[in-house]
Amino acid sequence: MSTDSNRVLIFDTTLRDGEQCPGATMTLEEKLEVAELLDTMGVDIIEAGFPIASIGDFEAVSEISRRVKRAVVAGLSRANPKDIERAGEAVRHAVRPRIHTFISTSPVHMKYKLQKEPDAVLALVIDQVTRARNLVEDVEWSAEDGTRTEMDFLCRCVEAAIKAGATTINIPDTVGYTTPDEYRALFETVRNRVPNSDKAIFSVHCHNDLGMAVANSLAGVVGGARQVECTINGIGERAGNAALEEIVMAIKTRGDAYPYETGIDTTMLTRASKVVANATSFPVQYNKAIVGRNAFAHESGIHQDGMLKHTQTYEIMTPESVGVTKTSLVMGKHSGRNAFRTKLAELGYKVSDNELQDAFERFKALADRKKHVYDEDIEALVDERLATAHDRIKLVSLSVIAGTRGPQRATLKLEMEGRVVTEEADGNGPVDAVFNAIHALAPHEATLELYQVHAVTEGTDAQAEVSVRLNSGGRTVTGRGADPDTLVASAKAYLAALNKLMARGAGLHAQHAAAE
Repeated sequence: MSTDSNRVLIFDTTLRDGEQCPGATMTLEEKLEVAELLDTMGVDIIEAGFPIASIGDFEAVSEISRRVKRAVVAGLSRANPKDIERAGEAVRHAVRPRIHTFISTSPVHMKYKLQKEPDAVLALVIDQVTRARNLVEDVEWSAEDGTRTEMDFLCRCVEAAIKAGATTINIPDTVGYTTPDEYRALFETVRNRVPNSDKAIFSVHCHNDLGMAVANSLAGVVGGARQVECTINGIGERAGNAALEEIVMAIKTRGDAYPYETGIDTTMLTRASKVVANATSFPVQYNKAIVGRNAFAHESGIHQDGMLKHTQTYEIMTPESVGVTKTSLVMGKHSGRNAFRTKLAELGYKVSDNELQDAFERFKALADRKKHVYDEDIEALVDERLATAHDRIKLVSLSVIAGTRGPQRATLKLEMEGRVVTEEADGNGPVDAVFNAIHALAPHEATLELYQVHAVTEGTDAQAEVSVRLNSGGRTVTGRGADPDTLVASAKAYLAALNKLMARGAGLHAQHAAAE
Protein backbone atom coordinates (compact mmCIF):
# COMPACT_ATOMS: atom_id res chain seq x y z
CA MET A 1 0.00 0.00 0.00
CA SER A 2 2.89 2.38 0.69
CA THR A 3 6.38 2.77 -0.76
CA ASP A 4 7.36 5.45 1.76
CA SER A 5 9.54 3.76 4.38
CA ASN A 6 8.44 6.31 6.99
CA ARG A 7 4.70 5.99 6.35
CA VAL A 8 2.84 4.03 9.05
CA LEU A 9 -0.52 2.62 8.00
CA ILE A 10 -3.33 2.84 10.55
CA PHE A 11 -5.49 -0.29 10.67
CA ASP A 12 -8.58 0.39 12.79
CA THR A 13 -10.32 -2.64 14.28
CA THR A 14 -12.86 -0.80 16.45
CA LEU A 15 -15.71 -2.44 14.53
CA ARG A 16 -14.27 -5.94 14.94
CA ASP A 17 -11.91 -6.40 17.90
CA GLY A 18 -13.34 -3.36 19.67
CA GLU A 19 -16.89 -4.64 19.35
CA GLN A 20 -15.85 -7.98 20.86
CA CYS A 21 -15.48 -6.16 24.18
CA PRO A 22 -18.36 -7.43 26.38
CA GLY A 23 -21.27 -5.00 26.16
CA ALA A 24 -19.77 -2.91 23.33
CA THR A 25 -21.86 -4.27 20.45
CA MET A 26 -23.19 -1.69 17.99
CA THR A 27 -26.21 -1.49 15.72
CA LEU A 28 -25.80 -1.38 11.94
CA GLU A 29 -26.50 2.36 11.90
CA GLU A 30 -23.88 2.97 14.58
CA LYS A 31 -21.30 0.87 12.70
CA LEU A 32 -21.94 2.80 9.50
CA GLU A 33 -21.52 6.13 11.30
CA VAL A 34 -18.23 5.00 12.85
CA ALA A 35 -16.94 3.57 9.54
CA GLU A 36 -17.70 6.73 7.59
CA LEU A 37 -16.00 8.83 10.27
CA LEU A 38 -12.90 6.59 10.22
CA ASP A 39 -12.75 6.90 6.43
CA THR A 40 -13.06 10.68 6.60
CA MET A 41 -10.35 11.06 9.26
CA GLY A 42 -7.82 9.14 7.16
CA VAL A 43 -7.72 5.60 8.54
CA ASP A 44 -5.96 3.40 5.97
CA ILE A 45 -7.65 0.07 6.70
CA ILE A 46 -11.01 -0.46 8.41
CA GLU A 47 -11.58 -3.96 9.77
CA ALA A 48 -15.35 -3.92 9.50
CA GLY A 49 -16.17 -7.20 11.23
CA PHE A 50 -16.09 -11.00 11.30
CA PRO A 51 -18.51 -11.94 8.49
CA ILE A 52 -18.94 -15.62 9.43
CA ALA A 53 -19.85 -14.72 13.04
CA SER A 54 -23.48 -13.80 12.27
CA ILE A 55 -25.82 -12.56 9.57
CA GLY A 56 -25.70 -9.13 11.20
CA ASP A 57 -21.91 -9.03 11.03
CA PHE A 58 -21.96 -10.10 7.37
CA GLU A 59 -24.51 -7.42 6.48
CA ALA A 60 -22.54 -4.76 8.35
CA VAL A 61 -19.28 -5.60 6.55
CA SER A 62 -21.11 -5.69 3.21
CA GLU A 63 -22.77 -2.31 3.72
CA ILE A 64 -19.59 -0.70 5.01
CA SER A 65 -17.80 -2.05 1.92
CA ARG A 66 -20.34 -0.30 -0.28
CA ARG A 67 -20.15 3.02 1.55
CA VAL A 68 -16.46 3.52 2.35
CA LYS A 69 -14.93 5.64 -0.39
CA ARG A 70 -11.20 5.59 0.31
CA ALA A 71 -9.99 3.13 2.95
CA VAL A 72 -9.32 -0.57 2.53
CA VAL A 73 -12.18 -2.59 4.04
CA ALA A 74 -11.14 -5.87 5.68
CA GLY A 75 -13.16 -8.85 6.82
CA LEU A 76 -11.71 -11.32 9.34
CA SER A 77 -11.71 -15.08 8.79
CA ARG A 78 -10.35 -18.20 10.44
CA ALA A 79 -8.35 -20.80 8.54
CA ASN A 80 -11.23 -22.66 6.95
CA PRO A 81 -12.85 -22.40 3.51
CA LYS A 82 -16.30 -21.24 4.68
CA ASP A 83 -14.85 -18.39 6.73
CA ILE A 84 -12.65 -17.22 3.89
CA GLU A 85 -15.39 -17.40 1.27
CA ARG A 86 -17.82 -15.56 3.54
CA ALA A 87 -15.26 -12.81 4.16
CA GLY A 88 -14.58 -12.53 0.43
CA GLU A 89 -18.28 -12.21 -0.31
CA ALA A 90 -18.71 -9.53 2.37
CA VAL A 91 -15.90 -7.25 1.12
CA ARG A 92 -16.34 -7.77 -2.62
CA HIS A 93 -18.12 -4.42 -3.10
CA ALA A 94 -15.29 -2.44 -1.47
CA VAL A 95 -13.18 -0.09 -3.55
CA ARG A 96 -10.18 -1.77 -1.90
CA PRO A 97 -11.16 -5.16 -0.37
CA ARG A 98 -8.98 -7.19 2.00
CA ILE A 99 -9.36 -10.62 3.61
CA HIS A 100 -7.64 -10.86 7.00
CA THR A 101 -7.15 -14.52 7.88
CA PHE A 102 -5.47 -15.94 10.97
CA ILE A 103 -4.41 -19.15 12.70
CA SER A 104 -2.75 -19.87 16.04
CA THR A 105 0.97 -20.63 15.96
CA SER A 106 2.06 -20.78 19.63
CA PRO A 107 2.67 -24.20 21.25
CA VAL A 108 -0.09 -23.70 23.82
CA HIS A 109 -2.65 -22.68 21.18
CA MET A 110 -1.71 -25.44 18.74
CA LYS A 111 -1.87 -28.10 21.45
CA TYR A 112 -4.99 -27.08 23.34
CA LYS A 113 -7.00 -24.86 20.98
CA LEU A 114 -6.30 -26.32 17.53
CA GLN A 115 -5.15 -29.76 18.69
CA LYS A 116 -2.86 -29.93 15.68
CA GLU A 117 0.83 -30.58 15.06
CA PRO A 118 3.01 -27.75 13.72
CA ASP A 119 3.33 -29.28 10.25
CA ALA A 120 -0.46 -29.46 9.95
CA VAL A 121 -0.74 -25.81 10.97
CA LEU A 122 1.90 -24.82 8.42
CA ALA A 123 -0.07 -26.61 5.70
CA LEU A 124 -3.19 -24.70 6.75
CA VAL A 125 -1.30 -21.40 6.53
CA ILE A 126 -0.47 -22.08 2.89
CA ASP A 127 -3.99 -23.26 2.11
CA GLN A 128 -5.79 -20.35 3.79
CA VAL A 129 -3.64 -17.65 2.22
CA THR A 130 -3.85 -19.26 -1.23
CA ARG A 131 -7.63 -19.54 -0.97
CA ALA A 132 -7.99 -15.92 0.15
CA ARG A 133 -5.63 -14.67 -2.56
CA ASN A 134 -7.83 -16.32 -5.17
CA LEU A 135 -10.67 -14.06 -4.01
CA VAL A 136 -8.88 -10.73 -3.44
CA GLU A 137 -5.48 -9.25 -4.21
CA ASP A 138 -4.95 -7.85 -0.72
CA VAL A 139 -4.53 -10.61 1.89
CA GLU A 140 -3.38 -10.17 5.47
CA TRP A 141 -2.20 -13.20 7.42
CA SER A 142 -1.93 -13.21 11.23
CA ALA A 143 -0.04 -15.57 13.54
CA GLU A 144 -2.40 -15.62 16.51
CA ASP A 145 -0.46 -15.55 19.79
CA GLY A 146 2.61 -14.67 17.74
CA THR A 147 4.61 -13.33 20.70
CA ARG A 148 4.50 -16.75 22.40
CA THR A 149 5.38 -18.64 19.20
CA GLU A 150 8.75 -20.37 18.78
CA MET A 151 10.90 -18.21 16.50
CA ASP A 152 11.90 -20.97 14.06
CA PHE A 153 8.29 -21.99 13.49
CA LEU A 154 7.12 -18.37 13.26
CA CYS A 155 9.67 -17.67 10.53
CA ARG A 156 8.60 -20.79 8.61
CA CYS A 157 4.95 -19.71 8.76
CA VAL A 158 5.70 -16.12 7.73
CA GLU A 159 7.82 -17.27 4.78
CA ALA A 160 5.09 -19.70 3.66
CA ALA A 161 2.36 -17.06 3.98
CA ILE A 162 4.27 -14.55 1.85
CA LYS A 163 5.03 -17.21 -0.79
CA ALA A 164 1.32 -18.06 -0.89
CA GLY A 165 0.44 -14.42 -1.60
CA ALA A 166 0.03 -12.58 1.71
CA THR A 167 0.66 -8.86 1.26
CA THR A 168 0.57 -8.03 4.99
CA ILE A 169 1.99 -10.11 7.84
CA ASN A 170 0.59 -9.43 11.29
CA ILE A 171 2.39 -10.77 14.37
CA PRO A 172 0.01 -9.92 17.20
CA ASP A 173 0.58 -9.82 20.94
CA THR A 174 -2.78 -11.53 21.34
CA VAL A 175 -2.68 -11.86 25.12
CA GLY A 176 -0.75 -8.70 26.00
CA TYR A 177 2.29 -10.67 27.14
CA THR A 178 5.31 -9.07 25.50
CA THR A 179 7.47 -6.07 26.38
CA PRO A 180 8.66 -3.26 24.09
CA ASP A 181 12.24 -4.58 23.79
CA GLU A 182 11.05 -8.11 23.07
CA TYR A 183 8.53 -6.98 20.48
CA ARG A 184 10.99 -4.75 18.63
CA ALA A 185 13.53 -7.59 18.55
CA LEU A 186 10.89 -10.02 17.28
CA PHE A 187 10.20 -7.93 14.18
CA GLU A 188 13.88 -7.31 13.56
CA THR A 189 14.60 -11.04 13.78
CA VAL A 190 11.72 -12.19 11.57
CA ARG A 191 12.43 -9.57 8.90
CA ASN A 192 16.12 -10.51 8.86
CA ARG A 193 15.61 -14.29 8.83
CA VAL A 194 12.73 -14.60 6.37
CA PRO A 195 14.23 -14.33 2.86
CA ASN A 196 11.14 -12.83 1.20
CA SER A 197 10.17 -10.47 4.03
CA ASP A 198 10.57 -7.43 1.78
CA LYS A 199 7.55 -8.61 -0.24
CA ALA A 200 5.09 -7.82 2.58
CA ILE A 201 4.21 -5.07 5.04
CA PHE A 202 4.58 -6.16 8.67
CA SER A 203 1.90 -5.25 11.20
CA VAL A 204 1.59 -4.92 14.98
CA HIS A 205 -1.52 -5.77 16.98
CA CYS A 206 -1.18 -5.36 20.75
CA HIS A 207 -3.48 -5.94 23.69
CA ASN A 208 -3.23 -4.00 26.92
CA ASP A 209 -3.28 -6.73 29.58
CA LEU A 210 -0.07 -5.38 31.16
CA GLY A 211 -0.74 -1.77 30.17
CA MET A 212 1.90 -1.77 27.42
CA ALA A 213 -0.17 -2.00 24.22
CA VAL A 214 0.78 1.46 22.91
CA ALA A 215 4.43 1.15 23.97
CA ASN A 216 4.68 -2.29 22.37
CA SER A 217 3.03 -1.09 19.16
CA LEU A 218 5.48 1.78 18.80
CA ALA A 219 8.39 -0.57 19.56
CA GLY A 220 7.19 -2.87 16.77
CA VAL A 221 7.22 0.09 14.39
CA VAL A 222 10.81 0.85 15.41
CA GLY A 223 11.52 -2.83 14.68
CA GLY A 224 10.30 -2.44 11.10
CA ALA A 225 6.52 -2.86 11.19
CA ARG A 226 4.67 -0.30 9.08
CA GLN A 227 1.06 -1.08 9.97
CA VAL A 228 -0.45 -0.54 13.42
CA GLU A 229 -3.70 -2.26 14.39
CA CYS A 230 -5.58 -0.27 17.01
CA THR A 231 -9.00 0.94 18.16
CA ILE A 232 -10.64 4.22 19.07
CA ASN A 233 -10.45 4.73 22.86
CA GLY A 234 -8.43 1.50 23.07
CA ILE A 235 -11.59 -0.61 23.42
CA GLY A 236 -11.31 -4.34 22.87
CA GLU A 237 -11.30 -7.71 24.53
CA ARG A 238 -10.19 -7.95 28.17
CA ALA A 239 -8.05 -4.86 28.92
CA GLY A 240 -8.47 -3.57 25.37
CA ASN A 241 -6.27 -2.78 22.37
CA ALA A 242 -3.69 -0.12 21.64
CA ALA A 243 -5.51 3.21 21.41
CA LEU A 244 -5.47 4.77 17.94
CA GLU A 245 -5.40 8.33 19.27
CA GLU A 246 -2.39 7.58 21.48
CA ILE A 247 -0.43 5.90 18.68
CA VAL A 248 -1.10 8.73 16.24
CA MET A 249 -0.32 11.56 18.67
CA ALA A 250 2.84 9.84 19.96
CA ILE A 251 4.14 9.75 16.39
CA LYS A 252 3.05 13.33 15.73
CA THR A 253 4.35 14.76 19.00
CA ARG A 254 7.60 12.79 19.31
CA GLY A 255 8.95 12.90 15.78
CA ASP A 256 12.46 12.86 17.23
CA ALA A 257 11.91 9.39 18.71
CA TYR A 258 9.42 8.15 16.08
CA PRO A 259 10.35 9.71 12.70
CA TYR A 260 7.24 8.43 10.94
CA GLU A 261 4.02 9.78 9.49
CA THR A 262 0.37 8.73 9.44
CA GLY A 263 -2.46 9.98 7.26
CA ILE A 264 -4.78 10.75 10.19
CA ASP A 265 -6.49 14.13 10.56
CA THR A 266 -5.77 14.49 14.27
CA THR A 267 -8.32 17.28 14.72
CA MET A 268 -11.00 14.58 14.39
CA LEU A 269 -9.69 12.38 17.22
CA THR A 270 -11.86 13.83 19.98
CA ARG A 271 -14.97 13.60 17.82
CA ALA A 272 -14.17 9.98 16.92
CA SER A 273 -13.70 9.18 20.59
CA LYS A 274 -17.10 10.58 21.48
CA VAL A 275 -18.89 8.86 18.58
CA VAL A 276 -17.47 5.47 19.57
CA ALA A 277 -18.12 6.05 23.27
CA ASN A 278 -21.73 6.86 22.48
CA ALA A 279 -22.21 3.97 20.05
CA THR A 280 -20.74 1.40 22.44
CA SER A 281 -22.03 3.09 25.62
CA PHE A 282 -18.51 2.76 27.02
CA PRO A 283 -17.61 6.07 28.73
CA VAL A 284 -14.07 7.38 28.34
CA GLN A 285 -12.16 7.59 31.60
CA TYR A 286 -11.55 11.18 32.67
CA ASN A 287 -7.76 10.81 32.70
CA LYS A 288 -7.57 8.97 29.38
CA ALA A 289 -4.62 10.16 27.30
CA ILE A 290 -5.42 12.50 24.39
CA VAL A 291 -9.24 12.35 24.53
CA GLY A 292 -10.12 12.17 28.25
CA ARG A 293 -12.03 15.05 29.80
CA ASN A 294 -9.02 15.98 31.94
CA ALA A 295 -6.40 15.60 29.19
CA PHE A 296 -6.17 19.39 28.82
CA ALA A 297 -7.53 20.43 32.21
CA HIS A 298 -5.41 22.07 34.91
CA GLU A 299 -6.53 22.52 38.50
CA SER A 300 -3.26 22.71 40.42
CA GLY A 301 -2.30 26.30 41.22
CA ILE A 302 1.28 25.67 40.12
CA HIS A 303 0.09 24.24 36.80
CA GLN A 304 -2.39 27.05 36.23
CA ASP A 305 0.29 29.64 36.88
CA GLY A 306 2.61 27.96 34.41
CA MET A 307 -0.13 27.67 31.77
CA LEU A 308 -0.95 31.38 32.07
CA LYS A 309 2.69 32.23 31.47
CA HIS A 310 3.23 29.78 28.61
CA THR A 311 1.06 26.84 27.53
CA GLN A 312 4.04 24.59 26.81
CA THR A 313 4.97 24.57 30.48
CA TYR A 314 2.40 21.84 31.06
CA GLU A 315 0.97 20.90 27.64
CA ILE A 316 2.97 19.00 25.03
CA MET A 317 0.09 19.19 22.52
CA THR A 318 -2.45 21.90 21.79
CA PRO A 319 -6.11 21.08 22.46
CA GLU A 320 -6.92 22.18 18.91
CA SER A 321 -4.55 19.56 17.46
CA VAL A 322 -6.88 16.77 18.66
CA GLY A 323 -10.15 18.62 18.08
CA VAL A 324 -10.75 20.08 21.54
CA THR A 325 -12.30 23.56 21.49
CA LYS A 326 -10.88 26.13 23.88
CA THR A 327 -14.18 27.75 24.84
CA SER A 328 -17.13 25.67 25.89
CA LEU A 329 -19.45 28.14 27.68
CA VAL A 330 -20.89 29.96 24.68
CA MET A 331 -24.45 28.70 24.24
CA GLY A 332 -27.56 29.66 26.18
CA LYS A 333 -31.30 30.11 25.92
CA HIS A 334 -30.88 33.29 23.84
CA SER A 335 -28.72 31.58 21.22
CA GLY A 336 -30.23 31.37 17.74
CA ARG A 337 -30.50 28.57 15.20
CA ASN A 338 -27.51 29.72 13.14
CA ALA A 339 -25.28 29.88 16.20
CA PHE A 340 -26.47 26.43 17.17
CA ARG A 341 -25.76 25.09 13.67
CA THR A 342 -22.26 26.59 13.83
CA LYS A 343 -21.68 25.04 17.24
CA LEU A 344 -22.71 21.61 15.95
CA ALA A 345 -20.28 21.99 13.05
CA GLU A 346 -17.49 22.95 15.45
CA LEU A 347 -18.24 19.82 17.47
CA GLY A 348 -18.05 17.69 14.32
CA TYR A 349 -21.76 17.01 13.68
CA LYS A 350 -23.27 16.95 10.22
CA VAL A 351 -27.06 17.02 10.51
CA SER A 352 -29.93 17.44 8.10
CA ASP A 353 -32.37 20.35 8.36
CA ASN A 354 -34.91 18.13 10.12
CA GLU A 355 -32.30 16.82 12.55
CA LEU A 356 -31.11 20.38 13.19
CA GLN A 357 -34.63 21.56 13.98
CA ASP A 358 -35.22 18.64 16.33
CA ALA A 359 -31.88 19.14 18.10
CA PHE A 360 -32.43 22.91 18.35
CA GLU A 361 -35.83 22.47 20.00
CA ARG A 362 -34.36 20.06 22.55
CA PHE A 363 -31.43 22.44 23.11
CA LYS A 364 -33.80 25.33 23.85
CA ALA A 365 -35.77 23.13 26.25
CA LEU A 366 -32.54 22.20 28.01
CA ALA A 367 -31.36 25.81 28.11
CA ASP A 368 -34.60 26.79 29.87
CA ARG A 369 -33.81 24.24 32.59
CA LYS A 370 -30.08 24.97 33.01
CA LYS A 371 -28.19 28.17 33.73
CA HIS A 372 -25.27 27.19 31.53
CA VAL A 373 -25.16 24.89 28.51
CA TYR A 374 -21.71 23.44 27.86
CA ASP A 375 -20.34 21.69 24.79
CA GLU A 376 -20.65 18.39 26.65
CA ASP A 377 -24.35 19.06 27.23
CA ILE A 378 -24.93 19.61 23.51
CA GLU A 379 -22.96 16.50 22.59
CA ALA A 380 -24.95 14.38 25.03
CA LEU A 381 -28.17 15.86 23.65
CA VAL A 382 -27.35 15.14 19.99
CA ASP A 383 -25.56 11.83 20.47
CA GLU A 384 -28.46 10.38 22.43
CA ARG A 385 -30.99 11.25 19.72
CA LEU A 386 -28.75 9.86 16.95
CA ALA A 387 -28.31 6.64 18.93
CA THR A 388 -32.04 6.21 19.62
CA ALA A 389 -33.41 7.28 16.23
CA HIS A 390 -34.16 3.68 15.25
CA ASP A 391 -35.28 2.39 18.65
CA ARG A 392 -38.45 0.30 18.79
CA ILE A 393 -39.23 1.33 22.38
CA LYS A 394 -39.07 5.05 23.24
CA LEU A 395 -39.72 7.02 26.39
CA VAL A 396 -42.74 9.33 26.21
CA SER A 397 -43.03 10.51 29.81
CA LEU A 398 -42.11 9.58 33.35
CA SER A 399 -43.23 10.75 36.78
CA VAL A 400 -41.94 9.39 40.07
CA ILE A 401 -43.08 9.66 43.68
CA ALA A 402 -40.06 9.35 45.98
CA GLY A 403 -38.95 10.32 49.48
CA THR A 404 -38.50 8.91 52.94
CA ARG A 405 -41.92 7.25 52.97
CA GLY A 406 -42.03 4.28 50.65
CA PRO A 407 -42.80 2.51 48.60
CA GLN A 408 -41.56 4.72 45.78
CA ARG A 409 -43.77 4.71 42.70
CA ALA A 410 -43.16 5.37 38.99
CA THR A 411 -45.72 6.15 36.29
CA LEU A 412 -44.23 5.42 32.89
CA LYS A 413 -45.48 6.03 29.36
CA LEU A 414 -43.69 4.35 26.43
CA GLU A 415 -44.11 4.30 22.67
CA MET A 416 -43.81 0.67 21.53
CA GLU A 417 -44.13 -0.36 17.91
CA GLY A 418 -46.20 2.78 17.21
CA ARG A 419 -48.50 2.38 20.23
CA VAL A 420 -48.38 4.41 23.45
CA VAL A 421 -48.73 2.32 26.62
CA THR A 422 -48.72 3.29 30.30
CA GLU A 423 -47.75 1.45 33.48
CA GLU A 424 -47.39 2.20 37.18
CA ALA A 425 -45.04 0.23 39.42
CA ASP A 426 -43.64 0.32 42.95
CA GLY A 427 -40.03 -0.29 43.83
CA ASN A 428 -37.39 -0.34 46.52
CA GLY A 429 -36.32 3.16 45.60
CA PRO A 430 -37.24 5.38 42.64
CA VAL A 431 -34.82 3.77 40.18
CA ASP A 432 -36.09 0.31 41.03
CA ALA A 433 -39.65 1.55 40.51
CA VAL A 434 -38.76 2.95 37.07
CA PHE A 435 -37.10 -0.29 35.99
CA ASN A 436 -40.02 -2.34 37.31
CA ALA A 437 -42.42 -0.25 35.22
CA ILE A 438 -40.28 -0.84 32.11
CA HIS A 439 -40.22 -4.57 32.82
CA ALA A 440 -43.99 -4.64 33.18
CA LEU A 441 -44.48 -2.99 29.78
CA ALA A 442 -41.64 -4.84 28.05
CA PRO A 443 -41.23 -8.25 29.71
CA HIS A 444 -37.75 -9.68 29.29
CA GLU A 445 -35.32 -12.06 30.97
CA ALA A 446 -32.29 -9.78 30.98
CA THR A 447 -30.47 -9.21 34.25
CA LEU A 448 -29.05 -5.85 35.34
CA GLU A 449 -25.25 -6.08 35.64
CA LEU A 450 -24.36 -2.40 35.96
CA TYR A 451 -26.06 0.84 36.95
CA GLN A 452 -23.79 3.88 36.99
CA VAL A 453 -24.43 7.63 37.21
CA HIS A 454 -22.12 10.56 36.60
CA ALA A 455 -22.58 14.25 35.80
CA VAL A 456 -21.92 15.43 32.24
CA THR A 457 -20.91 18.89 33.45
CA GLU A 458 -20.46 20.65 36.78
CA GLY A 459 -23.16 22.24 38.92
CA THR A 460 -26.33 21.12 40.63
CA ASP A 461 -28.24 21.55 37.37
CA ALA A 462 -25.80 19.32 35.43
CA GLN A 463 -27.11 16.67 33.09
CA ALA A 464 -26.85 13.20 34.57
CA GLU A 465 -25.43 10.52 32.32
CA VAL A 466 -26.47 7.00 33.26
CA SER A 467 -24.96 3.73 32.03
CA VAL A 468 -26.94 0.49 32.23
CA ARG A 469 -25.57 -2.93 31.35
CA LEU A 470 -27.97 -5.82 30.67
CA ASN A 471 -27.18 -9.51 30.15
CA SER A 472 -29.52 -11.87 28.36
CA GLY A 473 -28.49 -15.44 27.67
CA GLY A 474 -24.79 -14.58 27.86
CA ARG A 475 -25.19 -11.58 25.55
CA THR A 476 -24.19 -8.30 27.18
CA VAL A 477 -25.13 -4.81 26.02
CA THR A 478 -24.69 -1.36 27.52
CA GLY A 479 -27.02 1.62 27.12
CA ARG A 480 -26.53 5.26 28.04
CA GLY A 481 -28.96 8.07 28.68
CA ALA A 482 -28.55 11.74 29.55
CA ASP A 483 -30.99 14.19 31.13
CA PRO A 484 -30.99 16.86 33.86
CA ASP A 485 -33.33 14.48 35.73
CA THR A 486 -31.37 11.43 36.89
CA LEU A 487 -34.45 9.20 36.87
CA VAL A 488 -35.32 10.16 33.29
CA ALA A 489 -31.70 9.49 32.30
CA SER A 490 -31.97 6.11 34.04
CA ALA A 491 -35.08 5.19 32.08
CA LYS A 492 -33.43 6.27 28.80
CA ALA A 493 -30.32 4.22 29.54
CA TYR A 494 -32.31 1.09 30.44
CA LEU A 495 -34.41 1.43 27.28
CA ALA A 496 -31.29 2.00 25.16
CA ALA A 497 -29.82 -1.28 26.42
CA LEU A 498 -33.13 -3.09 25.95
CA ASN A 499 -33.42 -1.82 22.37
CA LYS A 500 -29.93 -3.14 21.63
CA LEU A 501 -30.92 -6.57 22.95
CA MET A 502 -34.01 -6.54 20.77
CA ALA A 503 -31.98 -5.54 17.73
CA ARG A 504 -29.75 -8.56 18.32
CA GLY A 505 -32.52 -11.09 18.74
CA ALA A 506 -32.69 -11.04 22.53
CA GLY A 507 -35.30 -9.52 24.82
CA LEU A 508 -38.01 -10.29 22.27
CA HIS A 509 -40.69 -10.57 24.92
CA ALA A 510 -40.85 -6.78 24.65
CA GLN A 511 -41.96 -7.03 21.04
CA HIS A 512 -44.70 -9.48 21.93
CA ALA A 513 -45.90 -7.27 24.77
CA ALA A 514 -46.24 -4.33 22.44
CA ALA A 515 -48.32 -6.34 20.01
CA GLU A 516 -50.78 -7.59 22.59
